[in-house]
Amino acid sequence: MIVGRARKIERFFSQPFYVAQQFTGKEGKYVKIADTLRSFEEICDGKVDDIPEQNFLYVGDIDEVRAKAKEAK
Repeated sequence: MIVGRARKIERFFSQPFYVAQQFTGKEGKYVKIADTLRSFEEICDGKVDDIPEQNFLYVGDIDEVRAKAKEAK
């Protein structure tokens, strides 16, 4: 379980930064620090254990993770 959460955090670190836009091809996003911290808390607390880790790539906050997972279904 801990390894799964760590892998999700690792993928979540791929937040689409404006400075990386030219390398990733993903539009940059501004995410408030409070939203980022809330997102990490939810990952660490296991509130998103049911969401596959690929949904954590190139998203801004945990709400986008949930929306991406819903689209994938």
